[in-house]
Formats: sequence, structure tokens, C-alpha cells
Amino acid sequence: MAYETRSHRRTRQAVRRAWLYSMLLSLPALIFVGIFFSQRQFDLVPALLLGVCLLIYLALVASALVDSFVRPLQTLSNVVASLREGDYSFRARGAAAADALGELAAEINALADLLQKQRVRSLEATALLARILEVMHAPLFAFDRENRLQLVNNAGLKLLDRPYARCVGYSAAELRLDGLLAAPDQAIRSFGATPARWLLRQAVFRQDGAPHTLLLLADVSVPLQEEQQAAWKRLIRVLGHELSNSLAPIKSIAGSLLARIEDLHVDGSAANDFRRGLSVVEGRADALHRFVQSYRLLAQLPPPRLRPVALGPLLERITLLEQRLPVQLDSGPPVTLDADPDQLEQMFINLLANAADASLANGGHPVRVGWGSAGSNVQIAIEDSGMGIANPENLFVPFYTTKSAGSGIGLVLARQIARAHGGEISLVNREDADGARAIVRLPLTWQQTR
Repeated sequence: MAYETRSHRRTRQAVRRAWLYSMLLSLPALIFVGIFFSQRQFDLVPALLLGVCLLIYLALVASALVDSFVRPLQTLSNVVASLREGDYSFRARGAAAADALGELAAEINALADLLQKQRVRSLEATALLARILEVMHAPLFAFDRENRLQLVNNAGLKLLDRPYARCVGYSAAELRLDGLLAAPDQAIRSFGATPARWLLRQAVFRQDGAPHTLLLLADVSVPLQEEQQAAWKRLIRVLGHELSNSLAPIKSIAGSLLARIEDLHVDGSAANDFRRGLSVVEGRADALHRFVQSYRLLAQLPPPRLRPVALGPLLERITLLEQRLPVQLDSGPPVTLDADPDQLEQMFINLLANAADASLANGGHPVRVGWGSAGSNVQIAIEDSGMGIANPENLFVPFYTTKSAGSGIGLVLARQIARAHGGEISLVNREDADGARAIVRLPLTWQQTR
């Protein structure tokens, strides 16, 4: 309002100045006419009439002169004011293209067209950026110089588990992001209670001249697990090859020596000691060979051979195999998967055996198996009544096991089979009771990558 008042005041002053200059321009003519009338000694009435006509003529000419300059300038001023306020719809009209004011009006109109196009591009770019942020699966945060959150996408809101109103404007410490914000670029960190591992990417940008920090989190849990799994496979392949080459002759030599004991002239107690020792060597070599072969199976899992598989009958067959304790099967909707039935059976056998072992160690309560649809996936849940998961970080690490007779490949093989079918396995502690829940997610329709 104050700016508009000052603008109107300057406009009135400009109009007065134009009229003053017009009057000064007409003054020599009026003086000349007065001198001419006095020398010729005209009568009073004709002189007055002629003077009034001259004044009216000069006033009309001055008004036209003032209007021809002031009105276009006022129009240009209004157009520039609308541009300053962000309204690009006004244009300067009526100015002749051949004069200086016309050229000025054309330049201002061209500037208005350029600013309007830039505004449209900016709005389109902003809408595109908002859409990209909306569909991004990677959490993204933007902090100002005081480490207060100014921008967050949907993935970031999901990670923080907060609504938008309780995120924007809050400090990094209040959002528990200060540790990630202080970490170096390309560092790998965990956040919250989730087992995910995040790769941090940071960048600095300026807005209104003030520095801001952009923080992008990329979930690298699956690539890290795949890299670890590939490393374990290489290690298993090397160890399996070397151990098999050593165990085979040990078993053969032990068997040969055991068969030749009768030919040795030793007393009965010494012969029994030889037989017992060689039998132990042969038995342990054979057991260790089978142990190594089971690990080699993990490293040489073939790709699945897909065909239609009815999920319900397959789970019924699996539950009948477990006879150590009751298994409750909660039937779900009829589901047919494109899968390898042999590999799926092996996966569910391993998961059900783990659940049964956990329940037997804590009283032998029944195990529950059920399934249901979850969007484009089918979700199978296997619940036990054991002691729960004490060390979730090492669940899918090869060779790691909490069982005295375990091999440490059951869960690893199960996850490998699930991922080969485009699915995933997760193990969590139950909220409603003691024990753990194994959740298998498999796509309802999946095409194997060629």
C-alpha cells in the first residue's frame, strides 16, 4: 500500500511537470501575440476573442502532448509493476512501433513473455521434482544451516514413521538424524530398529543465499548381502574342493587298513584298538565329506524350473513331514504360483524344521502355518513358540548356527531359493506371544530373468 501511494504521488508530480514544461513552451508565443496586439492596436473584444482561442488551442495541444507521453509511461509502469509482483498476464498496448516508446513497450512485452515462459518451466520443473520425490524409494531430506528439516519425501516420512507436520521444521537431533547428518559422505550406517543398511550421500546447495544440506539414503542391505553371499560361495567352493580332495583318500586308506587288520599278527586288544580307531577315522571322514557336500549345494543351487504350483497342497505335504510335534495349518485363499516345486519344498522344510526345533526347546508347543494374499504377493507365515530371536544380525550368515548339530545353511539356502523366485524371507519376533515368525513373500506372477 505504501509503495502504491508513492507511485501515485510520483505520477502526479510527473504530470504537473509535463504541464509546466508545456506552458513554458507556449509562453514565447503568448508574449509575441501580446506584443503584436499592442502594436496593431486591435479593438479589445476581437483581441480578447483571438487570445482566448489561442489559449484554448495551446491548452489542447499541451494536453495532447502530455497525454501522448504520460499515458504510455503509466501503462509501462503498470506492466512492470505486475511483472514485479509475479503477474505476467499484462501487456503494453497502443504505443507506436516506430517511436522510442513503442520500442520500449515491445521490449517490456518481450520480457514479460520470457518471464512467463520461465515461470511455466519453473512450475513444470517443480511439479516434476515433486513427482520424482513422491515415487522415490530412497529417503531424501533437506536441512537448512541450523540443521532443521525443510524438505522430505514420502520414503523419508515412512522411515521416520512421522506425519509431514511433525517432520518439517524439526531439528535433526529431534528426528534422530543428527548421527547420519554428521557422518561422512558415502558412509554406511544403520538407522532405528530396522536391520537395513543405508549408504549416505550428502550434497550442499544454496537457497536464498543460505547453505542447505541434502541427505539421500540408499538401502544397500540386499547388495551387501548378495556380495557377502557371493564371497561365502567362493569360499565354500574352494574349501569344498580342497577338503573333498583330502577326505576321499583318508576314507579310502582307513577302509583299506581296516580290511587288512586280520592279516596283522597282533593280539586281540590291539586289533580292537586298531579297528576302533580306523572306524572313527573312516566315519568322521565320511561325515565331514557329507558336511562339505551340503555346503557345496548352497554354492551350486541351480536356477528354478518354473511351472504352476498350487500352494495349499504343497504346504499340506510339508506339514505332514513334521512328526515331532503338532503343526496347525490355517488354510488361505487358493493360490497358484509359477515356481520350482522341489526348491519350494526344500525351503519350507528348512523353515518348518527350524520352527519345530525352537518350539521343542521351549515346551513343545504347536507350530502354526498359514498364508494369505498381500497385494501382488502371497505371504506365508510360519510361527513357533520358542525363545525368540536373540541375534537377528547373524540369521542369514553361512556357518552361523545356535544348534549343537546344525550346519548353518538352512536359512541361507531358504533365502537363496526365495530370491531366486523373486521373493524374500524375513524373521521377526512375535508380538502376541513367545517365539518367532518366519514370513515368506512370493510374487503371484513372476517371470524369471533370462
